Amino acid sequence: MAKKKKKKPMLSSSAQLGMIALLIPIAITVYVFAFFAWKELQTLPIFEDLAQQKAIEEIQQNFDMEIPEQYIPIYVAAEEKYGVPWTLLAAHHRIETRFSTMKSLVSPAGAEGHLQFMPCTFVGWQHPSCSGLGKGDIPKAELMNPGTIKKYGGFGVDANGDGVADPYDIEDAIFSAANYLAKNGAADGDVKQAVFQYNHSDEYVEDVLYYFNLYNDYHDELKEAVVLNKEK
Repeated sequence: MAKKKKKKPMLSSSAQLGMIALLIPIAITVYVFAFFAWKELQTLPIFEDLAQQKAIEEIQQNFDMEIPEQYIPIYVAAEEKYGVPWTLLAAHHRIETRFSTMKSLVSPAGAEGHLQFMPCTFVGWQHPSCSGLGKGDIPKAELMNPGTIKKYGGFGVDANGDGVADPYDIEDAIFSAANYLAKNGAADGDVKQAVFQYNHSDEYVEDVLYYFNLYNDYHDELKEAVVLNKEK
């Protein structure tokens, strides 16, 4: 039986080593190019948006109920105007109406809107119909009139400049709450006292402060992520 001849390699050992030596720098060059290309892609708006959205989602996982992102820029704007932490406004909103998800925005006692203002607090206790708990007998046109509110020393605010201070408008409601809290000490750091003035209940104060402290742990991170996302 004839012996099979061994096939000689197409390239000699020295040629193979030379080829490897040639391919190594090429592979390194390709890797470096791909690395910097990926870094450059990450600076594109779509990748930045995805990163910010992921950061928001990770923070929201710490809460039993997510803070609706569309409200955070309003809280922040109110914070900038009145000096009340936006996280305190979010905490009030969470307690009062579960971020406006309750079926009715009118309480059995007569508090109204997203942040549950008693009509007399909103329009002003100097209104002739105001007494007792503050439900009053106030026509809607008076309740939401900035001029009437100023006349009677109320806390209602026309935040969006439409000529109406409406407790059922989310911007007006949040700014009105910030106005009230600021004038009762929150802007000066007396948060507990301000919350108690909002609702004279120790349990209420405890509940609001619980969420305030929880949200406040992420005050800057959540504010930056959401507001930057909105500005793009």
